[in-house]
Amino acid sequence: MAKKRRSVDNTGRNGRNTSRYSERTATNRLGSFCLVFQALVSIVFMIVVILLDMLPMNYLALVAAILFFLWCIAFTTQAVRKKRGTAGKIFSLLMICVLTFGAYNIAQANNMLSLITGGNTRVDKMAVAVLADDSAETIEDTVGYNFGVQFQQGGDNIQTAVTNLQEELGSDLTLTECDSVQAQAQALVDGDVQAIIYNEAYTQLMDDAVEGFSDNIKIIYEMDIKTELNLGGGSDDTLTKEPFTVYISGIDTYGEVSETSRSDVNIIAVVNPTTHQILLITTPRDSYVPLYGPDVQQGAMDKLTHAGVYGIETSMATLGNLYETDINYYVRLNFTSLIDIVDILGGIDVESEYAFTTSEDSEYVMDVQEGLNHFNGEQALAFSRERQNLEDGDNQRGKNQQAVITAMLKKMISPTMLLKAGTIMNQVSKDVETNVTQPQLNALIRDQLRTNAKWSIQSVALSGEGGQDYCYSAPDQLLYVMYPDESNLKEIIDLANVVEEGGSLEDAGQLN
Repeated sequence: MAKKRRSVDNTGRNGRNTSRYSERTATNRLGSFCLVFQALVSIVFMIVVILLDMLPMNYLALVAAILFFLWCIAFTTQAVRKKRGTAGKIFSLLMICVLTFGAYNIAQANNMLSLITGGNTRVDKMAVAVLADDSAETIEDTVGYNFGVQFQQGGDNIQTAVTNLQEELGSDLTLTECDSVQAQAQALVDGDVQAIIYNEAYTQLMDDAVEGFSDNIKIIYEMDIKTELNLGGGSDDTLTKEPFTVYISGIDTYGEVSETSRSDVNIIAVVNPTTHQILLITTPRDSYVPLYGPDVQQGAMDKLTHAGVYGIETSMATLGNLYETDINYYVRLNFTSLIDIVDILGGIDVESEYAFTTSEDSEYVMDVQEGLNHFNGEQALAFSRERQNLEDGDNQRGKNQQAVITAMLKKMISPTMLLKAGTIMNQVSKDVETNVTQPQLNALIRDQLRTNAKWSIQSVALSGEGGQDYCYSAPDQLLYVMYPDESNLKEIIDLANVVEEGGSLEDAGQLN
Protein backbone atom coordinates (compact mmCIF):
# COMPACT_ATOMS: atom_id res chain seq x y z
CA MET A 1 0.00 0.00 0.00
CA ALA A 2 1.41 3.32 -0.92
CA LYS A 3 2.05 5.76 1.93
CA LYS A 4 0.14 9.01 1.94
CA ARG A 5 2.23 12.10 2.08
CA ARG A 6 1.07 14.79 4.53
CA SER A 7 1.21 18.31 3.27
CA VAL A 8 2.49 20.80 5.89
CA ASP A 9 1.61 24.49 5.58
CA ASN A 10 4.52 26.62 7.00
CA THR A 11 2.97 29.93 6.05
CA GLY A 12 1.81 30.78 9.59
CA ARG A 13 5.03 29.66 11.25
CA ASN A 14 7.20 31.60 8.78
CA GLY A 15 5.03 34.64 9.23
CA ARG A 16 5.45 34.51 12.99
CA ASN A 17 9.22 34.06 12.65
CA THR A 18 9.45 37.01 10.27
CA SER A 19 7.40 39.15 12.63
CA ARG A 20 9.61 38.22 15.58
CA TYR A 21 12.75 38.93 13.57
CA SER A 22 11.46 42.35 12.54
CA GLU A 23 10.50 43.13 16.12
CA ARG A 24 13.94 42.13 17.39
CA THR A 25 15.59 44.22 14.68
CA ALA A 26 13.54 47.29 15.63
CA THR A 27 14.30 46.72 19.30
CA ASN A 28 18.01 46.41 18.62
CA ARG A 29 17.95 49.57 16.54
CA LEU A 30 16.19 51.46 19.36
CA GLY A 31 18.74 50.17 21.84
CA SER A 32 21.64 51.18 19.63
CA PHE A 33 20.10 54.60 19.11
CA CYS A 34 19.68 55.09 22.87
CA LEU A 35 23.29 54.09 23.56
CA VAL A 36 24.71 56.36 20.84
CA PHE A 37 22.49 59.28 21.83
CA GLN A 38 23.32 58.87 25.52
CA ALA A 39 27.02 58.92 24.65
CA LEU A 40 26.59 62.12 22.62
CA VAL A 41 24.55 63.84 25.36
CA SER A 42 27.16 62.77 27.95
CA ILE A 43 29.90 64.37 25.84
CA VAL A 44 27.87 67.59 25.50
CA PHE A 45 27.23 67.61 29.27
CA MET A 46 30.94 67.18 29.94
CA ILE A 47 31.81 70.02 27.56
CA VAL A 48 29.32 72.34 29.29
CA VAL A 49 30.75 71.48 32.71
CA ILE A 50 34.30 72.16 31.46
CA LEU A 51 33.20 75.50 29.97
CA LEU A 52 31.62 76.43 33.32
CA ASP A 53 35.23 76.44 34.56
CA MET A 54 34.35 76.01 38.25
CA LEU A 55 35.45 72.43 38.92
CA PRO A 56 39.07 71.38 39.61
CA MET A 57 40.56 68.47 37.67
CA ASN A 58 39.72 65.84 40.28
CA TYR A 59 36.05 66.85 40.20
CA LEU A 60 36.05 66.86 36.39
CA ALA A 61 37.56 63.39 36.39
CA LEU A 62 34.87 62.24 38.81
CA VAL A 63 32.09 63.66 36.60
CA ALA A 64 33.59 61.93 33.54
CA ALA A 65 33.84 58.63 35.44
CA ILE A 66 30.21 58.86 36.58
CA LEU A 67 29.01 59.59 33.02
CA PHE A 68 30.98 56.61 31.68
CA PHE A 69 29.65 54.37 34.47
CA LEU A 70 26.07 55.37 33.67
CA TRP A 71 26.63 54.60 29.98
CA CYS A 72 28.10 51.21 30.89
CA ILE A 73 24.98 50.41 32.90
CA ALA A 74 22.80 51.18 29.90
CA PHE A 75 25.06 49.12 27.60
CA THR A 76 25.26 46.12 29.93
CA THR A 77 21.52 45.92 30.51
CA GLN A 78 21.01 45.74 26.74
CA ALA A 79 24.03 43.79 25.46
CA VAL A 80 23.96 41.14 28.18
CA ARG A 81 20.25 40.40 28.24
CA LYS A 82 18.02 37.40 28.12
CA LYS A 83 15.02 39.24 26.78
CA ARG A 84 14.63 42.59 25.11
CA GLY A 85 16.66 44.80 27.45
CA THR A 86 13.61 47.00 28.07
CA ALA A 87 14.92 48.17 31.45
CA GLY A 88 18.19 49.26 29.84
CA LYS A 89 16.41 51.27 27.17
CA ILE A 90 14.21 53.00 29.76
CA PHE A 91 17.30 53.75 31.86
CA SER A 92 19.15 55.15 28.84
CA LEU A 93 16.22 57.36 27.83
CA LEU A 94 15.96 58.62 31.41
CA MET A 95 19.67 59.48 31.46
CA ILE A 96 19.32 61.31 28.13
CA CYS A 97 16.53 63.47 29.57
CA VAL A 98 18.37 64.15 32.85
CA LEU A 99 21.68 65.04 31.15
CA THR A 100 19.99 67.25 28.54
CA PHE A 101 18.11 69.12 31.28
CA GLY A 102 21.28 69.42 33.35
CA ALA A 103 23.42 70.69 30.48
CA TYR A 104 20.80 73.31 29.58
CA ASN A 105 20.54 74.62 33.14
CA ILE A 106 24.30 74.74 33.63
CA ALA A 107 24.64 76.73 30.40
CA GLN A 108 21.86 79.09 31.51
CA ALA A 109 23.48 79.57 34.92
CA ASN A 110 26.78 80.36 33.23
CA ASN A 111 25.06 83.02 31.13
CA MET A 112 23.41 84.53 34.20
CA LEU A 113 26.73 84.57 36.01
CA SER A 114 28.16 86.70 33.23
CA LEU A 115 25.36 89.25 33.82
CA ILE A 116 26.25 89.62 37.51
CA THR A 117 30.03 89.78 37.21
CA GLY A 118 32.26 92.36 35.58
CA GLY A 119 29.95 95.24 36.53
CA ASN A 120 32.11 98.29 35.83
CA THR A 121 29.25 100.61 34.90
CA ARG A 122 27.49 103.19 37.05
CA VAL A 123 23.92 104.14 36.18
CA ASP A 124 22.56 107.55 37.23
CA LYS A 125 18.84 108.03 36.74
CA MET A 126 18.18 111.66 35.90
CA ALA A 127 14.69 113.10 36.20
CA VAL A 128 12.68 116.16 35.24
CA ALA A 129 10.03 117.01 37.83
CA VAL A 130 7.26 119.60 38.06
CA LEU A 131 4.70 120.31 40.77
CA ALA A 132 1.96 117.70 41.07
CA ASP A 133 -0.76 120.13 39.90
CA ASP A 134 1.24 121.39 36.91
CA SER A 135 -0.45 120.84 33.54
CA ALA A 136 2.70 119.48 31.94
CA GLU A 137 2.58 115.71 31.36
CA THR A 138 5.50 115.20 28.96
CA ILE A 139 8.86 116.85 28.43
CA GLU A 140 7.48 118.53 25.29
CA ASP A 141 4.99 120.38 27.50
CA THR A 142 7.85 122.16 29.30
CA VAL A 143 9.02 124.20 26.32
CA GLY A 144 9.53 127.73 27.65
CA TYR A 145 9.75 126.60 31.30
CA ASN A 146 12.39 127.86 33.70
CA PHE A 147 14.45 124.85 34.89
CA GLY A 148 16.18 124.76 38.25
CA VAL A 149 19.60 123.05 38.15
CA GLN A 150 22.65 122.73 40.39
CA PHE A 151 26.21 121.87 39.39
CA GLN A 152 27.82 121.58 42.84
CA GLN A 153 27.02 117.87 43.24
CA GLY A 154 27.32 115.55 40.25
CA GLY A 155 27.59 118.51 37.89
CA ASP A 156 28.80 116.46 34.91
CA ASN A 157 25.63 114.37 34.92
CA ILE A 158 23.44 117.47 35.20
CA GLN A 159 25.23 119.06 32.25
CA THR A 160 24.82 115.87 30.20
CA ALA A 161 21.11 115.79 31.03
CA VAL A 162 20.68 119.44 30.02
CA THR A 163 22.50 118.85 26.71
CA ASN A 164 20.38 115.77 25.93
CA LEU A 165 17.15 117.63 26.72
CA GLN A 166 18.11 120.57 24.51
CA GLU A 167 18.83 118.19 21.63
CA GLU A 168 15.52 116.39 22.14
CA LEU A 169 13.47 119.59 22.37
CA GLY A 170 15.42 121.36 19.62
CA SER A 171 15.86 124.54 21.66
CA ASP A 172 17.94 125.95 24.51
CA LEU A 173 16.61 125.63 28.06
CA THR A 174 16.14 128.54 30.40
CA LEU A 175 18.17 127.64 33.48
CA THR A 176 18.27 128.99 37.02
CA GLU A 177 21.29 127.72 38.93
CA CYS A 178 20.77 126.74 42.57
CA ASP A 179 23.42 126.29 45.24
CA SER A 180 22.40 122.73 46.23
CA VAL A 181 19.87 119.98 45.60
CA GLN A 182 17.98 121.16 48.68
CA ALA A 183 17.77 124.67 47.21
CA GLN A 184 16.50 123.12 43.97
CA ALA A 185 13.67 121.39 45.80
CA GLN A 186 12.74 124.56 47.68
CA ALA A 187 12.81 126.65 44.49
CA LEU A 188 10.33 124.28 42.81
CA VAL A 189 7.97 124.21 45.79
CA ASP A 190 8.14 128.03 46.15
CA GLY A 191 7.41 128.53 42.44
CA ASP A 192 10.75 130.21 41.70
CA VAL A 193 11.26 127.65 38.90
CA GLN A 194 8.69 125.61 36.98
CA ALA A 195 10.72 122.40 36.70
CA ILE A 196 13.93 120.90 38.04
CA ILE A 197 16.51 118.56 36.55
CA TYR A 198 18.13 116.32 39.17
CA ASN A 199 19.59 112.93 39.99
CA GLU A 200 16.96 110.69 41.59
CA ALA A 201 19.61 109.41 44.01
CA TYR A 202 19.29 112.81 45.72
CA THR A 203 15.55 112.42 46.40
CA GLN A 204 15.98 111.54 50.08
CA LEU A 205 18.20 114.59 50.58
CA MET A 206 15.42 116.73 49.12
CA ASP A 207 12.78 115.07 51.27
CA ASP A 208 14.87 115.71 54.37
CA ALA A 209 15.14 119.40 53.53
CA VAL A 210 11.65 120.13 52.19
CA GLU A 211 8.78 118.44 54.00
CA GLY A 212 6.52 116.46 51.68
CA PHE A 213 8.66 117.17 48.62
CA SER A 214 8.13 113.77 46.93
CA ASP A 215 4.38 113.91 47.56
CA ASN A 216 4.03 117.32 45.91
CA ILE A 217 5.83 116.67 42.62
CA LYS A 218 5.46 114.45 39.57
CA ILE A 219 8.24 113.16 37.36
CA ILE A 220 7.48 113.70 33.68
CA TYR A 221 10.76 112.54 32.15
CA GLU A 222 13.63 110.20 33.02
CA MET A 223 16.92 109.31 31.39
CA ASP A 224 19.75 106.94 32.33
CA ILE A 225 23.34 108.14 32.17
CA LYS A 226 25.89 105.33 32.15
CA THR A 227 29.47 105.89 33.24
CA GLU A 228 32.29 103.39 32.78
CA LEU A 229 34.23 102.84 35.99
CA ASN A 230 37.94 102.10 36.32
CA LEU A 231 38.28 100.38 39.68
CA GLY A 232 41.44 98.40 39.06
CA GLY A 233 41.36 94.68 39.81
CA GLY A 234 43.68 91.88 38.82
CA SER A 235 44.16 88.86 36.60
CA ASP A 236 41.92 85.80 36.54
CA ASP A 237 43.76 84.02 39.35
CA THR A 238 44.67 87.08 41.46
CA LEU A 239 41.95 86.40 44.03
CA THR A 240 43.41 82.97 44.80
CA LYS A 241 46.99 84.15 45.28
CA GLU A 242 47.03 87.68 46.73
CA PRO A 243 45.14 89.45 49.56
CA PHE A 244 42.23 91.55 48.38
CA THR A 245 39.50 93.77 49.83
CA VAL A 246 35.84 93.73 48.82
CA TYR A 247 33.29 96.42 49.59
CA ILE A 248 29.87 94.93 50.36
CA SER A 249 27.19 97.55 49.81
CA GLY A 250 23.61 96.97 50.90
CA ILE A 251 20.96 99.22 49.40
CA ASP A 252 17.91 99.92 51.54
CA THR A 253 15.47 99.25 48.69
CA TYR A 254 13.81 96.47 46.73
CA GLY A 255 14.25 95.89 42.99
CA GLU A 256 17.11 96.95 40.70
CA VAL A 257 20.59 97.46 42.15
CA SER A 258 22.32 99.12 39.21
CA GLU A 259 21.15 102.65 39.99
CA THR A 260 23.19 105.09 42.05
CA SER A 261 21.78 105.13 45.57
CA ARG A 262 22.56 105.64 49.23
CA SER A 263 24.19 102.65 50.90
CA ASP A 264 22.83 101.68 54.30
CA VAL A 265 25.01 98.57 54.74
CA ASN A 266 28.73 99.22 54.43
CA ILE A 267 30.96 96.22 55.10
CA ILE A 268 34.54 95.67 54.00
CA ALA A 269 35.84 92.12 53.69
CA VAL A 270 39.64 91.91 53.90
CA VAL A 271 40.53 88.48 52.50
CA ASN A 272 43.80 86.57 52.41
CA PRO A 273 43.33 83.51 50.14
CA THR A 274 46.64 81.90 51.12
CA THR A 275 46.19 82.04 54.91
CA HIS A 276 42.39 81.72 54.60
CA GLN A 277 41.72 84.68 56.91
CA ILE A 278 38.75 87.05 56.55
CA LEU A 279 38.21 90.29 58.46
CA LEU A 280 34.72 91.82 58.19
CA ILE A 281 34.65 95.54 59.01
CA THR A 282 31.30 97.27 59.50
CA THR A 283 31.14 101.05 59.26
CA PRO A 284 27.85 102.60 60.50
CA ARG A 285 25.95 104.49 57.82
CA ASP A 286 26.01 107.77 59.80
CA SER A 287 29.80 107.77 60.31
CA TYR A 288 31.14 111.30 59.76
CA VAL A 289 34.01 110.76 57.33
CA PRO A 290 35.94 112.67 54.64
CA LEU A 291 34.64 111.93 51.14
CA TYR A 292 36.90 110.94 48.26
CA GLY A 293 35.96 110.21 44.68
CA PRO A 294 35.68 111.72 41.22
CA ASP A 295 32.45 113.71 41.75
CA VAL A 296 32.96 115.21 45.21
CA GLN A 297 35.10 117.81 46.90
CA GLN A 298 38.07 115.79 48.14
CA GLY A 299 38.11 115.56 51.94
CA ALA A 300 34.67 117.15 52.41
CA MET A 301 32.99 115.82 55.56
CA ASP A 302 29.75 113.89 55.18
CA LYS A 303 27.80 110.84 56.32
CA LEU A 304 29.13 107.63 54.84
CA THR A 305 25.70 106.71 53.48
CA HIS A 306 25.71 109.89 51.35
CA ALA A 307 28.88 108.74 49.58
CA GLY A 308 26.76 106.21 47.69
CA VAL A 309 24.79 109.06 46.12
CA TYR A 310 27.90 109.94 44.12
CA GLY A 311 28.48 106.37 42.94
CA ILE A 312 29.90 103.10 44.19
CA GLU A 313 33.41 104.33 43.39
CA THR A 314 33.04 107.21 45.87
CA SER A 315 32.02 104.84 48.67
CA MET A 316 35.00 102.61 47.87
CA ALA A 317 37.47 105.50 47.76
CA THR A 318 36.06 106.99 50.97
CA LEU A 319 36.33 103.73 52.91
CA GLY A 320 39.72 102.94 51.40
CA ASN A 321 41.02 106.27 52.66
CA LEU A 322 39.44 105.75 56.09
CA TYR A 323 41.02 102.32 56.62
CA GLU A 324 44.24 103.06 54.70
CA THR A 325 43.78 100.25 52.18
CA ASP A 326 43.00 99.80 48.49
CA ILE A 327 39.51 98.58 47.65
CA ASN A 328 39.24 97.33 44.07
CA TYR A 329 36.22 95.05 44.26
CA TYR A 330 32.61 95.46 45.28
CA VAL A 331 29.46 93.42 45.71
CA ARG A 332 26.22 95.36 45.68
CA LEU A 333 22.92 93.83 46.76
CA ASN A 334 19.52 94.86 48.05
CA PHE A 335 16.69 93.44 50.15
CA THR A 336 15.36 91.26 47.34
CA SER A 337 18.70 89.55 46.76
CA LEU A 338 19.20 88.81 50.46
CA ILE A 339 15.84 87.05 50.66
CA ASP A 340 16.50 85.07 47.47
CA ILE A 341 19.99 83.94 48.42
CA VAL A 342 19.05 82.81 51.94
CA ASP A 343 16.03 80.88 50.67
CA ILE A 344 18.07 79.18 47.94
CA LEU A 345 20.58 78.14 50.59
CA GLY A 346 17.75 76.50 52.52
CA GLY A 347 17.93 79.05 55.35
CA ILE A 348 20.89 80.04 57.52
CA ASP A 349 21.89 79.60 61.18
CA VAL A 350 22.64 83.01 62.71
CA GLU A 351 24.25 83.76 66.07
CA SER A 352 22.56 86.67 67.89
CA GLU A 353 24.26 88.45 70.77
CA TYR A 354 20.92 89.43 72.31
CA ALA A 355 17.31 88.29 72.58
CA PHE A 356 14.87 90.84 71.17
CA THR A 357 11.69 91.25 69.15
CA THR A 358 11.91 92.93 65.77
CA SER A 359 9.77 96.04 65.29
CA GLU A 360 7.26 96.79 62.55
CA ASP A 361 9.92 98.95 60.87
CA SER A 362 11.76 95.75 59.95
CA GLU A 363 8.59 94.66 58.05
CA TYR A 364 8.55 91.27 59.82
CA VAL A 365 7.83 90.99 63.55
CA MET A 366 9.47 87.98 65.20
CA ASP A 367 11.20 86.91 68.39
CA VAL A 368 14.97 86.49 68.18
CA GLN A 369 16.64 84.37 70.84
CA GLU A 370 20.12 84.86 72.21
CA GLY A 371 22.43 82.37 70.54
CA LEU A 372 21.66 80.31 67.45
CA ASN A 373 18.61 81.09 65.27
CA HIS A 374 17.54 79.47 62.01
CA PHE A 375 16.21 82.11 59.61
CA ASN A 376 14.59 81.97 56.19
CA GLY A 377 15.14 84.85 53.80
CA GLU A 378 12.43 87.14 55.15
CA GLN A 379 13.50 86.52 58.75
CA ALA A 380 17.19 87.12 57.96
CA LEU A 381 16.24 90.43 56.35
CA ALA A 382 14.21 91.52 59.39
CA PHE A 383 17.13 90.59 61.68
CA SER A 384 19.48 92.64 59.48
CA ARG A 385 17.22 95.70 59.36
CA GLU A 386 16.21 95.94 63.00
CA ARG A 387 17.58 98.81 65.09
CA GLN A 388 14.57 100.25 66.96
CA ASN A 389 14.51 97.53 69.61
CA LEU A 390 18.28 97.28 70.02
CA GLU A 391 19.95 99.12 72.88
CA ASP A 392 22.94 100.07 70.74
CA GLY A 393 20.79 100.90 67.73
CA ASP A 394 22.61 101.22 64.43
CA ASN A 395 25.90 99.91 65.86
CA GLN A 396 24.31 96.61 66.88
CA ARG A 397 22.47 96.45 63.57
CA GLY A 398 25.85 96.51 61.85
CA LYS A 399 27.02 93.59 63.99
CA ASN A 400 23.82 91.69 63.17
CA GLN A 401 24.43 92.25 59.47
CA GLN A 402 27.91 90.79 59.91
CA ALA A 403 26.35 87.77 61.65
CA VAL A 404 24.06 87.21 58.66
CA ILE A 405 26.96 87.47 56.18
CA THR A 406 29.04 85.07 58.29
CA ALA A 407 26.15 82.57 58.36
CA MET A 408 25.76 82.84 54.57
CA LEU A 409 29.49 82.28 54.07
CA LYS A 410 29.40 79.22 56.30
CA LYS A 411 26.61 77.75 54.21
CA MET A 412 28.12 78.66 50.84
CA ILE A 413 31.67 77.56 51.61
CA SER A 414 30.74 73.86 51.66
CA PRO A 415 31.45 71.85 48.47
CA THR A 416 27.75 70.98 48.13
CA MET A 417 26.70 74.62 48.03
CA LEU A 418 29.62 75.64 45.81
CA LEU A 419 28.36 73.17 43.24
CA LYS A 420 25.04 75.06 43.37
CA ALA A 421 26.75 78.40 42.71
CA GLY A 422 25.35 78.54 39.19
CA THR A 423 21.80 78.03 40.45
CA ILE A 424 22.25 80.71 43.11
CA MET A 425 23.57 83.19 40.56
CA ASN A 426 20.78 82.33 38.17
CA GLN A 427 18.13 83.21 40.75
CA VAL A 428 19.65 86.49 41.91
CA SER A 429 21.10 87.77 38.64
CA LYS A 430 18.85 90.83 38.79
CA ASP A 431 19.55 91.56 42.44
CA VAL A 432 23.35 91.36 42.73
CA GLU A 433 26.08 93.33 41.01
CA THR A 434 29.84 92.93 41.31
CA ASN A 435 32.93 94.00 39.40
CA VAL A 436 34.63 90.69 40.19
CA THR A 437 35.02 89.04 36.79
CA GLN A 438 33.53 85.66 35.97
CA PRO A 439 36.96 83.99 35.55
CA GLN A 440 38.01 85.38 38.95
CA LEU A 441 34.89 84.04 40.65
CA ASN A 442 35.29 80.69 38.91
CA ALA A 443 38.90 80.51 40.11
CA LEU A 444 37.81 81.17 43.71
CA ILE A 445 35.18 78.43 43.62
CA ARG A 446 37.54 76.00 41.86
CA ASP A 447 40.29 76.64 44.42
CA GLN A 448 37.92 76.08 47.36
CA LEU A 449 36.62 72.83 45.86
CA ARG A 450 40.19 71.68 45.29
CA THR A 451 41.52 72.48 48.75
CA ASN A 452 38.37 72.37 50.91
CA ALA A 453 40.24 74.96 53.03
CA LYS A 454 39.17 75.86 56.56
CA TRP A 455 38.54 79.60 56.71
CA SER A 456 38.83 81.82 59.79
CA ILE A 457 36.69 84.93 60.12
CA GLN A 458 36.59 87.83 62.56
CA SER A 459 34.06 90.66 62.65
CA VAL A 460 34.71 94.17 63.93
CA ALA A 461 32.68 97.38 63.85
CA LEU A 462 33.76 101.01 63.93
CA SER A 463 32.47 102.69 67.08
CA GLY A 464 32.01 106.34 67.95
CA GLU A 465 29.80 109.00 69.53
CA GLY A 466 26.68 110.57 68.11
CA GLY A 467 26.24 114.27 67.48
CA GLN A 468 25.06 116.82 64.95
CA ASP A 469 27.03 118.47 62.18
CA TYR A 470 26.83 119.99 58.71
CA CYS A 471 27.41 117.64 55.78
CA TYR A 472 28.72 118.17 52.26
CA SER A 473 25.48 116.78 50.85
CA ALA A 474 23.31 119.01 53.08
CA PRO A 475 25.33 122.16 53.75
CA ASP A 476 22.46 124.12 55.31
CA GLN A 477 21.18 121.43 57.69
CA LEU A 478 22.38 120.05 60.99
CA LEU A 479 22.15 116.26 60.65
CA TYR A 480 22.74 113.40 63.05
CA VAL A 481 26.21 111.92 62.56
CA MET A 482 28.55 109.50 64.34
CA TYR A 483 32.07 110.73 65.06
CA PRO A 484 34.41 107.72 64.74
CA ASP A 485 36.52 106.73 67.74
CA GLU A 486 40.10 107.33 66.56
CA SER A 487 41.65 104.67 68.79
CA ASN A 488 39.11 102.10 67.63
CA LEU A 489 39.76 103.10 64.01
CA LYS A 490 43.51 102.52 64.49
CA GLU A 491 42.86 99.07 66.00
CA ILE A 492 40.80 98.09 62.96
CA ILE A 493 43.50 99.34 60.57
CA ASP A 494 46.06 97.25 62.46
CA LEU A 495 43.84 94.13 62.15
CA ALA A 496 43.45 94.72 58.41
CA ASN A 497 47.23 94.94 58.10
CA VAL A 498 47.58 91.62 59.95
CA VAL A 499 45.36 89.89 57.39
CA GLU A 500 47.01 91.53 54.38
CA GLU A 501 50.49 90.68 55.64
CA GLY A 502 49.68 87.01 56.19
CA GLY A 503 49.22 86.98 59.96
CA SER A 504 46.56 85.20 62.01
CA LEU A 505 43.58 86.85 63.69
CA GLU A 506 43.58 85.98 67.36
CA ASP A 507 39.81 86.19 67.88
CA ALA A 508 38.75 84.61 64.61
CA GLY A 509 36.21 81.81 64.45
CA GLN A 510 36.02 78.93 61.97
CA LEU A 511 33.69 79.12 58.98
CA ASN A 512 33.67 75.35 58.56
